[in-house]
Amino acid sequence: MMRFVLAMLVALFAGSFGALAQDQEPLHITITDGVIEPLPFAIAGFIPETPDAADVAAQLTQVVSSDLSGTGLFREIPKSAYIQNIAKFDTPVNYSDWQAINAQALVVGSVAMSGGKVVVKFRLFDVFSGQQMGEGQQLAASPGSWRRLAHKVSDVIYSRITGEGPYFDSRVVFVSESGPKNARQKRLAVMDYDGANVTYLTDASTIVLAPRFSRDGTRVLYTTFETGFPRIKMLDVATASARLLPDVPGTMTFAPRFSPDGKKVVYSLEQNGNTDLWMMDIASGQTQRLTTSPSIETSPSFSPDGSRIVFESDRSGTQQLYIMSTGGGDATRISFGDGRYSTPVWSPRGDMIAFTKQNSGRFHIGVMRTDGSEERLLTSSFLDEGPTWSPNGRVIMFTRETPGAQGEAALYSVDISGRNLKKVPTPGPASDPAWSPLLP
Repeated sequence: MMRFVLAMLVALFAGSFGALAQDQEPLHITITDGVIEPLPFAIAGFIPETPDAADVAAQLTQVVSSDLSGTGLFREIPKSAYIQNIAKFDTPVNYSDWQAINAQALVVGSVAMSGGKVVVKFRLFDVFSGQQMGEGQQLAASPGSWRRLAHKVSDVIYSRITGEGPYFDSRVVFVSESGPKNARQKRLAVMDYDGANVTYLTDASTIVLAPRFSRDGTRVLYTTFETGFPRIKMLDVATASARLLPDVPGTMTFAPRFSPDGKKVVYSLEQNGNTDLWMMDIASGQTQRLTTSPSIETSPSFSPDGSRIVFESDRSGTQQLYIMSTGGGDATRISFGDGRYSTPVWSPRGDMIAFTKQNSGRFHIGVMRTDGSEERLLTSSFLDEGPTWSPNGRVIMFTRETPGAQGEAALYSVDISGRNLKKVPTPGPASDPAWSPLLP
């Protein structure tokens, strides 16, 4: 896989344009669980400063617009409504012209080709207070990495206005599917968070399931059936080389996940009809059994600090969610609503757990606090399952499958408030998404 070379070069153009209105609060979106009116924003184009930058400038403008509008928190004002024409990056902003069309935020940028790299400059303005928001910035990357530059620009804008962490400059590993439903072929693929730049990591010669990124985004764990039984394999994302992790003959291993420090793997091991959670040290291959219940324990997920694990178990008679120490021992049940709970995943923020819920013939993606309180269902359909968190803990991506013989799996995302449900574009049917951390 191509390694991107991206460097933040310099902060520039600090300061404000125009006087700060004394009665105007700084621009900021307060995100709640209620309905939010999208914030109107304008992009005065990323102006090409060299003749060979025109195409990249237009493409970069489109990606930044799509990133922001796609959150459901922002609404771009059509360029046909613009009054001021900003033809140069350093053109003073006429705030009254942008106030007249109700723009609350304004992005001004430029693109140049210099030294074999794409160089992007941009500034963000709070229109109604008449000031620049933070410092302007300059970014540079190889021409093939222009989309990452666009996502980084979007991340800065998003974070400055919402006060939340970024997530656009990230990737998603997933299972790409093809063929008829009763003989579906599956292979691992990785893409940008928005479905662009798809790269295949494995072929379709064997079934693969449940890929999971390491916290640094360099490795992926997944379940493979290449030996005839489920085994855990670890893949290097940059080279697509992979190796099977050690196992015990006569057992099946599956549902793996990296520890936050990337040194261990927690997973399910089935032996003699019983499935328990185990931990493996990757370097030494040494293993530790974490559960000894005569039930099925699976889908483990670490807390961000690595001190606890949430998992699903049917020890109470139905699938429910439990939390225990990373070292094993007693577990505390946290799910008590109607129905069955599965595939829990700890939020990167550490405050919530996402899960799949099956109840009354419907599947849901939901979230709850780590003590089981404040459960909220975000989706409902014939089959929704397998949530994964964006790097900032704001958005959840999952698999949705349609019913019937022609039914297909697809990837969807939803805000943790339950708003902005949308399909994620993929080349064909897709399932089992796992979000990467922010790219370096």
